[in-house]
Amino acid sequence: MSSPSIAIVDYGVGNLHSLKRAFKNFDIECVISEEANELQKAQALVLPGVGAFEAGMRGLEMRGLVEVIKGIAARGTPLFGICLGAQLFLTKGHEFGIFKGLDLIPGRVVRFPFSGDREKVPQVGWNHLIQLPGVSWQDTILSTLTPESQVYFVHSYILEPTESSHILAESIYGDHTFASVIRDGNIYGCQFHPEKSGSVGLKIIKNFIDLIHS
Repeated sequence: MSSPSIAIVDYGVGNLHSLKRAFKNFDIECVISEEANELQKAQALVLPGVGAFEAGMRGLEMRGLVEVIKGIAARGTPLFGICLGAQLFLTKGHEFGIFKGLDLIPGRVVRFPFSGDREKVPQVGWNHLIQLPGVSWQDTILSTLTPESQVYFVHSYILEPTESSHILAESIYGDHTFASVIRDGNIYGCQFHPEKSGSVGLKIIKNFIDLIHS
């Protein structure tokens, strides 16, 4: 059997099987695995996730995958983090304490800065992707989207990259603008769930697949 084109990392947290079904729409080989050897053979890696930052990192550490993922990223293999998976790409998470992340993209993960009842946290539902002035979506996972496309979010914590150049798209919730898509070279992270985002989410997944073979 040939090695998989895409490996979805199983680290004990995540919406694995619905994500695999989404990739299967495009007739691409896809495997769910926690085995380092299998992950290293893949042409691309997807890090999904639902849950707390510390639990996600603990799941990676228990399986010996922290340095494996860092090594795969350093080789230039495309990586795609989804929701918690995207958060783990950053340097630190401030959820129930301060915890080290994978530090693939400098930054931190913090709670939505809201108090009171005006905005409900977590944000659950559809929201728009905003293209920043001067930021091109060409040849990225957003390349076939139009600005203001809607995607589906479920989260209480947000991505705060240190460098604004790592923000590919933003969204607005209440009065707060936050990074909804981040990118550094071969590494992409979405705060939302493409697998729950209908036709727009499938376009993002297809664009990621196309990047693997470009």
